[in-house]
Amino acid sequence: MLDIELLDPIKLPLVTRLYKQYYPSKPKRDELIYVGYHQKQLCAVVRFRTIERYRFLTGMLVSPQHQGKGFGHQLLKYCEHNILTQADYCFAYEHLEAFYRTHGFKTVIADDLPGALKGLYLRYTSSGKKLVAMQFSPLDVPVD
Repeated sequence: MLDIELLDPIKLPLVTRLYKQYYPSKPKRDELIYVGYHQKQLCAVVRFRTIERYRFLTGMLVSPQHQGKGFGHQLLKYCEHNILTQADYCFAYEHLEAFYRTHGFKTVIADDLPGALKGLYLRYTSSGKKLVAMQFSPLDVPVD
């Protein structure tokens, strides 16, 4: 079971250290960050960056020793029910598209992305990243 909470800004260095170990990007103070603890150990993080009037889910991470335990699903299910709206987008790696679809995201074509997000998507994909643009659509969330 995962205990999920909004990151207390004083704990940002802990999240930064976790990202430094396992992920190429670094959390920033102006991001909305939710963290998951298992037995009081930080093991999962999801970050949201504001771009224009939209939010961009960026840098979701479950530490390798905790992967395969459903913690990523628990974290996104929490977000589905508490914070996600149709103004939320993510760029999923192709192999994670079904994971995000399970949590209410639907695939969108790049031309349908809002301006700044479209530019960001094109920049990422032109550098060779295999990404799928997705938008949260609460009406498409599967029922438990």
